[in-house]
Amino acid sequence: MDVEIDNEFEKALLADVIPPSDIGVTFDDFGGPESVKDTLKELIMLPLQRPELFSKSQLTKPCKGILLFGPPGTGKTMLAKAVATEAGANVINISMSSIHSKWSGEGEKCIKAIFSLASKIAPSIIFVDEVDSMLGRRENPEEHQAMCRLKNEFMLNWDGLRTKDTERVLVLAATNRPFDLDEAVIRRLPHRWMVNLPDAPNRAKILKVTLTKEDLVQDVDLESFASMTDGYSGSDLMNLCATATYRPIRDILEKEKKEQAAASAGGRPPPALSSSADLRPLNMDDFRYSSHQQVCASVSSESPNMTELLQWNDLYGEGGSRKKQSFSYIM
Repeated sequence: MDVEIDNEFEKALLADVIPPSDIGVTFDDFGGPESVKDTLKELIMLPLQRPELFSKSQLTKPCKGILLFGPPGTGKTMLAKAVATEAGANVINISMSSIHSKWSGEGEKCIKAIFSLASKIAPSIIFVDEVDSMLGRRENPEEHQAMCRLKNEFMLNWDGLRTKDTERVLVLAATNRPFDLDEAVIRRLPHRWMVNLPDAPNRAKILKVTLTKEDLVQDVDLESFASMTDGYSGSDLMNLCATATYRPIRDILEKEKKEQAAASAGGRPPPALSSSADLRPLNMDDFRYSSHQQVCASVSSESPNMTELLQWNDLYGEGGSRKKQSFSYIM
């Protein structure tokens, strides 16, 4: 990437920038209402690709902050990647842990470099994963002063970004705990979308996309199986599919073991080992066994955290009680 670098911080960050061509995730990998995807395209893609269309009116200033929140395993990070791919935007991934591990004692300089580099490689998205760990409530009396300075530096640079109408840079944040965010941060994230657990139709989409290259018997009914996995996240369903694909391998290993034992008992040479071509197709029993015996839902719909998420969505979310739409994770 041909960029004029001003300091060692920008140079180090540039090595971790992800260009859109390297991301490989699009909106087609996600379920959910098309109207929601269209809204995100309007909020993110158009301002990044055509900033001149938003410069005439003060009321159409491009959005500089979007929050994706929801339970773990629902694909918030993957959705952020899809947004970047569709918008043709470079991505700078940041988190509190990465700043501490790489820039111990120099976090403020790192934050400043993140925003200056993002401007140079625009259109770009600054993706803040686990944003609550970086920009949580500032009322915590035990919070270290260095942490307060880092937050202030982030907010200062973010405000500078928000005053530049034609700056093609967006802060896209994700969290499992939006209720821990500082109120000043929430105000800077005017669009807040809950990435919820998928419903049955979207679970079926997840299964179809995940298993698109797998060998299935004809009577595998993914819609029926999706109805049996209520409460599963997209991550849970991927784990379930991976577990199911091990059953044909176990079957063939058991078959080889018996054949080798029989050959040994009969004084014959051991038979040739099987290849991947000998694996049987996946059937419904593989999926039923995986869901009933091995892979359970990792998020309880009745957990206190889920209750808090739904309440926060009703109060502050883009959908909330006003508009019942949410994304669903696919792959």
